[in-house]
Amino acid sequence: MGFLKNFFTNVFDEESLAEPNSFDSVSDEQLEAHLDVSRYGNFTLTDAVRPSYDLRITPAEGYRHDEYHDGESNSSVPVIMASVSKETVFEIFMEMIEPLGSVVDVVLETSHQGQGQRHSDVCREHIDMPVLKSILWDYEDMLMNDGCTGIAVLNPAILQEVQFDEHKLLIGYGEPLANFEEILQDHGITCNEPMKFITEAEHVHSSSDAFIQTFDELRLHLGMDEMCVY
Repeated sequence: MGFLKNFFTNVFDEESLAEPNSFDSVSDEQLEAHLDVSRYGNFTLTDAVRPSYDLRITPAEGYRHDEYHDGESNSSVPVIMASVSKETVFEIFMEMIEPLGSVVDVVLETSHQGQGQRHSDVCREHIDMPVLKSILWDYEDMLMNDGCTGIAVLNPAILQEVQFDEHKLLIGYGEPLANFEEILQDHGITCNEPMKFITEAEHVHSSSDAFIQTFDELRLHLGMDEMCVY
């Protein structure tokens, strides 16, 4: 897999910054062996991320419900978050964007230049769903395995959005969530409200120069040339 040949960076949430870094005391051989592990039980990670060396959170399949709180509008948006094994995660993402409608907006998120610390977004408004899906299938490998690329598809008219983020989690926003939940259940993904995701502890992102180039190709293919804020 060659993770050590790629650049990678530890990405923490605010709480985990105060915790010891589990990678500090391991040898190069131990680190390489850890990064080479992609399968945990019946769950397989893509090449985008790896958990902490001490496995504070073991990757697993499932989904839970949550809420996104918008401080500016003082409102809450229902959220469904899912962790799906590599074998079906991209297929499920493509199914989850279908209920958004025939014409959607798409946002690409990149942290390539910020090495995991800063993110930039580029967007394309009003793209036909069949055209978008055809393009995304062509870039499946990069979208699945680049730990510095995320994508969001949204329809502002119905206030719904689906994200396939840098950690390769699937996140659906807005009401109703039933369509998203039904798709997950049809693929055997079960609800587990107490579950924790890899983002909620120390973890490592992986990318490469080849993925940076492929990201730029996808951006141009989608006609994205301006930064945007959603």
